[in-house]
Amino acid sequence: MIAQTPPMGWNSWNYFHGNVTEQDVRAAADALVSTGMKDAGYVYVNIDDTWEGTRNADGVLSTNSKFPDMKGLADYVHSKGLKLGIYSGPGPKTCAGYEASYGHEQQDADLYASWGIDYLKYDLCSYHEIMQEQAPNDGAAQMRLMIDAYAKMDKALKSTGRPIVFSLCQYGWDAVWEWAPSLGGNLWRTTGDIRPTWESIYDIIEQQGGLAKYAGPGHWNDPDMLEVGNGIRDPRDPGRIRYLSLAEDRSHFSMWAMLAAPLLAGNDLTHMQPDVLSILTNRDVIAIDQDRLGHEATRAYADGEVEVWTRHLEGGALAVAVLNAGSDRYSSHPFHLSLTKLGLHGPQAGKDLWTGKEVTLTDDEPIELASHDILLVRIPSPK
Repeated sequence: MIAQTPPMGWNSWNYFHGNVTEQDVRAAADALVSTGMKDAGYVYVNIDDTWEGTRNADGVLSTNSKFPDMKGLADYVHSKGLKLGIYSGPGPKTCAGYEASYGHEQQDADLYASWGIDYLKYDLCSYHEIMQEQAPNDGAAQMRLMIDAYAKMDKALKSTGRPIVFSLCQYGWDAVWEWAPSLGGNLWRTTGDIRPTWESIYDIIEQQGGLAKYAGPGHWNDPDMLEVGNGIRDPRDPGRIRYLSLAEDRSHFSMWAMLAAPLLAGNDLTHMQPDVLSILTNRDVIAIDQDRLGHEATRAYADGEVEVWTRHLEGGALAVAVLNAGSDRYSSHPFHLSLTKLGLHGPQAGKDLWTGKEVTLTDDEPIELASHDILLVRIPSPK
């Protein structure tokens, strides 16, 4: 069985977008090993869009000049003890306008297997136009077409005999979490694309409410790839990159772990700041994400702009996340945790997973958090 815990690795899109090359992918594989990320659990090296070339007279797809030897690349990645992922979609074209798999599903699946591919991200994109053409103004029929398209590729992947993680990317449309597991999806996007801004990250967190019951070993809700360590051009000064703050990076990573989300780093691994690496390789936080019980966190309650999420872990432990989603530091109005609302009684001893210190959660002790920061505590024996 594959993806018994949420997949961990790296994806090229968030940093390189359409400029990724084979050399970039090899460098990312090297960096996963040299930085210790592989040892922390990051094993998938995933090529996103723009690797595709053209089809020959028999319909066999080739790579483009940026990826002259995909089999050789897969062998290189595998030699590092890592796995290689690739990208396509059910439509005629990918999101970036390259060749996708429409009408060539089995052919492409066989090709991927022959290369040694371990992971497929399958992005809806141009297939949406086919849905509209074949079933105009009929949402139910369009949904059936979409489900059939993903089921077709799942069947093709399975027929190869190679275990390939199947990642559905269709932005959470048509309650994908309700049907993706039955057709073999190992993970499915729950929202639109993430961006390296707090507004985007928090908006995605807010959209995860009510989805916990659909996640579990082998099938996971996917709130999109990580933006830890990334930034965006300042619209007021295009030459300047506005990076996420370390507090925002911590909160982003913590909440993805609480949500049992795939942890696919999206930054430039070869020029990573030590603080960013420290966040991405926090073993205690990763252990929350990879907990084999597979229970996704739920929001226990909110008080103003502070939210409290809990996740039940293997062995009866409990993870508690207190997130300051607001723009102000809670110094004059500190937050007081309500243990009763969490179903807990009396002081709770645990470990702060970002400081590494032992802490005791009570109703009386104020919790002061900087803007967009988080307190993440593992309670081994909640009472």
